[in-house]
Amino acid sequence: MQFFGGSEISPSPPVPTASGNNAYMLYVFNRNGVCLLYREWNRPLKTLNSHQDHKLMFGLLFSLKSLTAKMDPTCVDKGNLGVPQLPGQGCSFHSFRTNTYKLTFMESPSGIKIILVTHPRTGDLRESLKYIYNLYVEYVVKNPLYSPGTPIRCQLFDTTVDQYVRGLG
Repeated sequence: MQFFGGSEISPSPPVPTASGNNAYMLYVFNRNGVCLLYREWNRPLKTLNSHQDHKLMFGLLFSLKSLTAKMDPTCVDKGNLGVPQLPGQGCSFHSFRTNTYKLTFMESPSGIKIILVTHPRTGDLRESLKYIYNLYVEYVVKNPLYSPGTPIRCQLFDTTVDQYVRGLG
């Protein structure tokens, strides 16, 4: 089954752009800001407890989405800065880069937000995030034991995502 274009999940995930693991962190949030999944691989420094870290990341996403929608030069009705938008409304961002990391973001039509923080020289990861979302749908959403809105506890999903992300460049 296909959710975001491309091919089926199993046969052909997007090819990693280089060898080695350049991923630092992966977040999956629901539309209400609840962190459903958080994974670390090469996070060099831990500065906050996990709850503060999740709140900070979701707040950053909320602010960036609001800012990009407000600055959209093609939209006449921009609304108020800080007002939540539905997925797909207005202008959105896909990634930003600093001198120490790159944050890549994807929001599904259902409001699931997937964030991957990587090395700043990592290439375009939009197709990779779509692939991770498709894994989420196949292994988590379709799992009859999963209750929506609760943290993801699916070993097959964890293992598959871990193997895939470790191969990203």
